[in-house]
Amino acid sequence: MKLKLGIPKGSLQDATIQLFTRAGFNIYVSSRSYFPAIDDPEIECMLIRAQEMARYVSDGVLDAGLTGQDWIAEHEAGDGRTGVLESVADLIYAKQSFGKVQWVLAAPEDSPFKSAQDLEGKTIATELVRATKAYFARQRVNVRVEFSWGATEVKPPMLADAIVEVTETGSSLRANRLRILDVVMESNTQLIANTTVMADAWKRTKLENIALLLKAAIAAQGRVGLMLNVRRADLAAVLALLPALQRPTISGLSDDEWVAVNTIIEERTVRDLIPKLKIARAQGIVEYPLNKIVL
Repeated sequence: MKLKLGIPKGSLQDATIQLFTRAGFNIYVSSRSYFPAIDDPEIECMLIRAQEMARYVSDGVLDAGLTGQDWIAEHEAGDGRTGVLESVADLIYAKQSFGKVQWVLAAPEDSPFKSAQDLEGKTIATELVRATKAYFARQRVNVRVEFSWGATEVKPPMLADAIVEVTETGSSLRANRLRILDVVMESNTQLIANTTVMADAWKRTKLENIALLLKAAIAAQGRVGLMLNVRRADLAAVLALLPALQRPTISGLSDDEWVAVNTIIEERTVRDLIPKLKIARAQGIVEYPLNKIVL
């Protein structure tokens, strides 16, 4: 038995493959094939655009796949059946960072538009057509929503009055002199499965194990382990410097006057912390990378 798993092709592809690598699964992509190899004989991968993932998982073509909440909402706002998709894991990562993305309503900086209500009767360009129509329906604003094939930021004011576009940092919007009027929705990656698949004990266990490892890899992102030795007499001063995921692990050494301390910290704090630990008389300080943290 194999699990048919959809890997998002496009902007999320590299970030997803890197995440799987940290989780312990090596995926090998060929430019000539939509069926990447993976070093797990129980998984069969297929590259599918994130925009189509929910449809193929819903229809049972794929057992499971990774896509954004935005494209799940877009699928279900159209002809997609609701109640046939189940979220196995909420995975906070994107193409540039480990965080959520936002779909925002934006208009030119020099336009008179200040809110959605100012766009009555105007044209909105977006890839997220159905969810955008649903947003304006909630706002009780009548607009014409047009599908954009890409480069959406350059369309106002000549080809559209405003846009609904996805952003992580807002830099592309600022570069094109666009101002954010509202957040239409937030989105992050989901590992989704067909409810029929989740009723299969073997596939459910396989998916839950994959989810556990993916979440553990995300939890380890930006963190490192730190080991050091310190005299018991200096332990309190060292512990006062150490933030920890829970509590530092303290172990006795062969010399009863010394202990070993092991902890997990944010990588960005290490450069400031190590000199302070040295001043506090810690010795044998070792920083090491982390692949996974299982919470």
